[in-house]
Amino acid sequence: MSHTRTSLLAAMALVAGATGTALAVGQAGAATSAVPCTVDYKVQSQWDTGFTAAVTITNNAAAKSGWTVKWSYAGNQKVTNGWNGKISQNGADVTVANEGYNGNLASGGSVSFGFNGTYSGTNSVPPTFTLDGVTCNVDGGGPTDPGPTDPGPTDPGTPSGKANNPYTGAKVYVNPEWSAKAAAEPGGSKIANQPTAVWLDRIAAINGVKGGMGLRAHLDEALKQKGSGELVVQVVIYDLPGRDCAALASNGELGPNDIDKYKSQYIDPIVTILSEAKYAGLRIATVIEPDSLPNLVTNAGGTPTTTDACVTMKGNGNYEKGVSYALDKLGAIPNVYNYIDAAHHGWLGWDSNLGPAVQQFHKVATTNGASVKDVAGFIVNTANYSPTKEPHYKVTDTVSGQTIRQSKWVDWNQYVDEQSFAQAMRDKLVAAGFDSGLGMLIDTSRNGWGGSARPSGPGPQTTVDGYVDGSRIDRRIHAGNWCNQSGAGIGERPTAAPASGIDAYVWVKPPGESDGNSAPIPNDEGKGFDRMCDPTYGGNPRNGNNPTGSLPNSPLAGQWFSSQFQQLVKNAYPPLS
Repeated sequence: MSHTRTSLLAAMALVAGATGTALAVGQAGAATSAVPCTVDYKVQSQWDTGFTAAVTITNNAAAKSGWTVKWSYAGNQKVTNGWNGKISQNGADVTVANEGYNGNLASGGSVSFGFNGTYSGTNSVPPTFTLDGVTCNVDGGGPTDPGPTDPGPTDPGTPSGKANNPYTGAKVYVNPEWSAKAAAEPGGSKIANQPTAVWLDRIAAINGVKGGMGLRAHLDEALKQKGSGELVVQVVIYDLPGRDCAALASNGELGPNDIDKYKSQYIDPIVTILSEAKYAGLRIATVIEPDSLPNLVTNAGGTPTTTDACVTMKGNGNYEKGVSYALDKLGAIPNVYNYIDAAHHGWLGWDSNLGPAVQQFHKVATTNGASVKDVAGFIVNTANYSPTKEPHYKVTDTVSGQTIRQSKWVDWNQYVDEQSFAQAMRDKLVAAGFDSGLGMLIDTSRNGWGGSARPSGPGPQTTVDGYVDGSRIDRRIHAGNWCNQSGAGIGERPTAAPASGIDAYVWVKPPGESDGNSAPIPNDEGKGFDRMCDPTYGGNPRNGNNPTGSLPNSPLAGQWFSSQFQQLVKNAYPPLS
């Protein structure tokens, strides 16, 4: 539905800038510069009563520090929610003003926003748009009249709605930065082609740190990897105020009360990038704030595991507000799939924790603008070491009439591995009001526990402790140990739909990236020194006052830890071939 030749050429020039392809504009180039603004309005997906639209404004006049776009529908379209702009509607008239973070619009610059809407009958493109009262030329298109398309790697495709499981039938993005580090290690070439998540653990990471790839660079690379099929990009959203109130090694840059900064300087810019039309053909799986909500359940209620920092975060509500805001804003993007972090069985596997955790998750997904429709699923075992499945014993086993739940290792937990925990949690979440199509992810990047210490069968039927300790493939000293664990190995390779209710096995924590520093290290990332990363530490109530089992000489969380990577490769299970 291109209304003018001039506006089509302007759109082609924009594509050329994005792809590096030279397009000859000829005499029309002079005419294009005379057009004060162009608007590209595209219906990205459409169904019987609703649609999703993306709008890009190009300003060819003087630079602006704020902008307002207006149009009127000829039909009965109604905007229901939007992103990257303040959208209001009065009858057929729609007004969109900039957000605080995208008001600057340079001469020749563009800005994009999007929205969902309803309609009946005909869903035609509005004939006229204005930018700050000045009439613009218009490009537009949709599923019934796509107009000219760019066949290159930035082609967004035409999403027809969210997949029930985004991993089914799709490749998953291989981070080239991680892949290069893995390939440079002995044996690393065996796993360097595996997909891992991109962690946005501070505001600077959005644009790239110290010359590294930012979010747009990863998404552009993902478009190249995508080809003609489907591809999932995994992004970890991880910068809450007062982050990780129970683990100093993963503290962050924002203070406990910096919720407005979290929204405007962290979430909003991420939403802006993910909403860009050229990325609409990617499936983007977001992992929402590891460890945050589970900390409110177990470490903020006056138990021996309570920390003052977690009490503060429960009291001010900023974990809840931040996660709800992220769910709301990210969930409004049609090709984004939000997975909330749900810790692991060694954290929430007791009924006294699991029930309150489900209530906490439901509260956050139904307040502060969020909806259960913003939640594709949950992820367990993020950056942890709990086995996907314990092959040699199960929680219902007994020894001489005694339940193995009373063993020191199981400690009356209802679960002994992640898959049984994830499936049970899923049932409870659906019963609590989450969508029946809810999917679970399991991080299997470091939970293989192969090598010479791996048991080959059940333990002796002598005592419950002897049986469990002889059976378990998880060779940690205590299930509460989480930092750079000695003896760990690569786990199951990333796989789509491996079991009922499980969307995928994934590698969210990239193997070889440290969990935390084993000694104090000055840094500008807000990361502290947690004694749980110190191999000489005797523990605390959160690990039963046991030794930490951590590797020595570890760097800051997220930095490359060569000796850990080599151990993970050596102890991989299934073994690497």
